[in-house]
Amino acid sequence: MIGIKDIAQMAGVSVATVSNALNGKKNVGDATRKKILDLCKEHGYAHAAINQEESSGNGGIKTILFNFSDFDRNFYLEIINGVNSYVREHGYDLMICTRVSCEKFMKSGLTNGCIILDMAMNNSLLRSVACKEYPIITLDRYVEHPYIKGILINNYDAMAELTRGLVRRGYRRFDFIGGPEKTDDNMERYGAFTDVLEKNRIRFPSERYHTGDYRQKSGYMITRMMALSGNLPDCIVCANDLMAIGAMKALNEAGYRVPEDVAVTGFDDCMLAGPMGLTTVSIPNYERGYIAAQYLIEGMKNDSRSGPVKINAKVKWRGSVKDKLYE
Repeated sequence: MIGIKDIAQMAGVSVATVSNALNGKKNVGDATRKKILDLCKEHGYAHAAINQEESSGNGGIKTILFNFSDFDRNFYLEIINGVNSYVREHGYDLMICTRVSCEKFMKSGLTNGCIILDMAMNNSLLRSVACKEYPIITLDRYVEHPYIKGILINNYDAMAELTRGLVRRGYRRFDFIGGPEKTDDNMERYGAFTDVLEKNRIRFPSERYHTGDYRQKSGYMITRMMALSGNLPDCIVCANDLMAIGAMKALNEAGYRVPEDVAVTGFDDCMLAGPMGLTTVSIPNYERGYIAAQYLIEGMKNDSRSGPVKINAKVKWRGSVKDKLYE
């Protein structure tokens, strides 16, 4: 029996184009659609066959769901761009949702699987939904389940490299502005920071840790309070760039110079980090979006279901840090 690949070859188009033509998608030109339909009729290829070949029982749906938090963090755009690149290359559509609206689309009759980047989506829900017919990819967290694959940043090594560099440059008095305390990212970044200080016999009092929420305002308010108290460190290490940018703004408003009076570091390498001269850790967000989509569409790569996939990140040294040893 003739298959969809044979029709695609005869028509000189991709399998995805044949699928779109037979399913009435508007992204196929009239002439191409007519050619495909005529070939199907001529060779006895029934429309029902494509559903059987492509969908494995999900009605021919080729849609990937991406879920993310609805607050303003611009690295989402890079991740979405990476996801979109892969799904388009493989003939899938991309549906984007935020927060609670996502749950109603997490069904095999509506989408083929989903990529989750929202800490508010609890693990028990993900475990109840994930199955062979509906795989899930999580970003920035690991959920133990045979049909949930985690794509994680190697936060620990990157933050350890950053902290060692600060120590080598002569910094000894630190404050740390963290994100939500129970998130995996924050715990790994803070853990690496304190481990390096301990190995270098640098004391870090617990009152020097401040809880933020990854937003610029929290970094601004925490640093503003530090400045008002006059109890500033040599360096403020922030768990992400937005809080670091808020910290720099508060220092500038209070009349302090970065890095002459206080150094500041971030984590993410957001779009504003370079123009502001912020020393940070650069995360390959486009690449991790692309990899997440790849694992999802390839059935989570059946040969590698054990444990998460870890992506390395690199420190970018910029003007918000100086070398104190040669002052």
